[in-house]
Amino acid sequence: MMNAPLKHPLLPLLLLALCAARSTAFVPLMTRHLQQTTTFMTIVSPFDESGESASEDTAVATKPNSIGEGPFDLTWENVEMVLDEMRPYLIQDGGNVIIQEIDGPVVRLELQGACGTCPSSTQTMKMGLERGLKEKIPEIQEVIQAMPEGPPLNEEQVNVILDGVRPFLQVAGGSIECNRLEGVDGLQPAIYLEMKGSSASLNSVKLEIAQRLQKHFMMAGLRVEWIGD
Repeated sequence: MMNAPLKHPLLPLLLLALCAARSTAFVPLMTRHLQQTTTFMTIVSPFDESGESASEDTAVATKPNSIGEGPFDLTWENVEMVLDEMRPYLIQDGGNVIIQEIDGPVVRLELQGACGTCPSSTQTMKMGLERGLKEKIPEIQEVIQAMPEGPPLNEEQVNVILDGVRPFLQVAGGSIECNRLEGVDGLQPAIYLEMKGSSASLNSVKLEIAQRLQKHFMMAGLRVEWIGD
């Protein structure tokens, strides 16, 4: 079934403007290869799932700042040491990671910068950092992503984000309002938004607005719902 044609000639420009105005570029870490520009050496990211190995005749897979095979004891210093081995790949993508807490066999990490707001942050944590830590420190049972504390969830803070997109919507003859908030103190809070005008039919614009709200509040389980959908 084909989508209905856009009703306003400025809607394509609206979407481009919204995407261009984002302050952080979301670059998935899971599929990126970081390669040296030498003939005989290739650096393979620990976040690469391809499983490809370098040819013995042309390259040798390695890692920067190699710390050895382990295993190591579960201590703050050893977790930092293993993370230091993986940090160059995060920094390459504009991010970083810090230890927030070690509670028995559970390590709680906080992704920072572009990594903290990337849609692939859960994959980065589980398939990259957790896998790398467990390989070197077998005592670790689980690695949990710690979310930094964001602003309180209220209509005033919702409008902080909506005010940033309203000028783009108005260009296309549209508008957006916060209809209500639900479950603010619960495990799955929800923001209900109502968009009017031609842009209301663009799911890509709604997705962009939802991502901005989730990035702003940094709340696990936060849902963005649309009146009329």
